[in-house]
Amino acid sequence: MLNTVTYDGPEGTPLLIAHGLFGSARNWGVIAKRLAAARPVIAVDMRNHGGSDWYDSHSYADLAADLAEVIREPTDVLGHSMGGKAAMVLALQNPALVNRLIVADIAPMSYGHSQMGPIDAMRQVDLATVESRSDAKAQLGELDPGLADFLLQSLDMKEKRWRLNLDVLGTEMDKIIGFPKVTGQFHGPTLFLSGGNSDYVQRDARPQIKALFPQAKFAKIPGTGHWLHAEKPREFEAAVSAFLGK
Repeated sequence: MLNTVTYDGPEGTPLLIAHGLFGSARNWGVIAKRLAAARPVIAVDMRNHGGSDWYDSHSYADLAADLAEVIREPTDVLGHSMGGKAAMVLALQNPALVNRLIVADIAPMSYGHSQMGPIDAMRQVDLATVESRSDAKAQLGELDPGLADFLLQSLDMKEKRWRLNLDVLGTEMDKIIGFPKVTGQFHGPTLFLSGGNSDYVQRDARPQIKALFPQAKFAKIPGTGHWLHAEKPREFEAAVSAFLGK
């Protein structure tokens, strides 16, 4: 089972939040608390991340099955990036479990950019010599400071270990940046919410999206990139709330 963080809210359809690569449930804490004003919210640590178990596989079929194990009733599902792909596969394979679907800045397609750079940077940190997060940040090399700070949220200073299964994430990177062959459709309400400055969801991807998600609608948050929920959390929360109602 996945590690979960639950935010109590008024009775209603629960919202499940699935984070992206190198993330965790704790990254979504502020947004989850605000969204819980209208509904129960469950944020998860995906496998090989955070407090969840480590496995040798990181396929989207596995990630979607993990999410299905958490769901106890038809649930609204929000996924960002890697979590968005897992949420899409969940909706396509188990449509009865998903009430409404929100996919944040990702499309059901393969991407050409690898994420091995951050993995290599984390591997080069000599955790035995690290006494503070600033020590670790200095060893992360030439990473963007914002990305470095994000990665450091997954550093367990007490245990001197990353809460990320770097070996498996590296081995399975082709699966992570790819998208599996899937059949079927999800006919529930679906929102593809993208960053206005992001190139992850191009207009030419819409026919492929609509083929899998016939009710898909599209919206952008201006002035944001791939990390739209972190760059403009209030606007992101408002867009999600408007789609879900209340």
